[in-house]
Amino acid sequence: MYPEPRIETLGEKKLIGMHISMSHANNRTAELWSSFMPQRNTIPNKLNSDLYSLQIYPSTYSFQRFDPMASFEKWAAVEVSTHSNIPEGMEALTIRGGQYAVFTYKGNPIHATPFFQYIFGTWLPSSEYELDARPHFEVLGAKYKNNDDASEEEVWVPVRKK
Repeated sequence: MYPEPRIETLGEKKLIGMHISMSHANNRTAELWSSFMPQRNTIPNKLNSDLYSLQIYPSTYSFQRFDPMASFEKWAAVEVSTHSNIPEGMEALTIRGGQYAVFTYKGNPIHATPFFQYIFGTWLPSSEYELDARPHFEVLGAKYKNNDDASEEEVWVPVRKK
């Protein structure tokens, strides 16, 4: 099946990027990234070349009773050392530190649905953790290849002990 995650304690992270409101039924991810990518190099103080695909779910969002129409906020961003000199059309976001279950997804991102079903439907309920109300994100690093079966990314799920 899927490998077990590693549990990491993340410190505060500063990001700069763009966001959009969407649902899984009205997936606007491509629109968001096509706006962000041409401007990403205008962001000063980047810490590395990794990209962050981040989701902020409202407190009413349920992973157990999945509703494809439920809205959430989706971000395309990079990590920065400071929130100074934010380019026009972009915004700052600070991720509060805490524990994360970090999974490695290997494969074409468009085929990731069973992977996420495993995380929220199998791994999480049987683990010693529950979801924490912080952003979920994927780190798209050097091994990430959009729409490619050889792609690899890290999936960070905010957790706390039950």
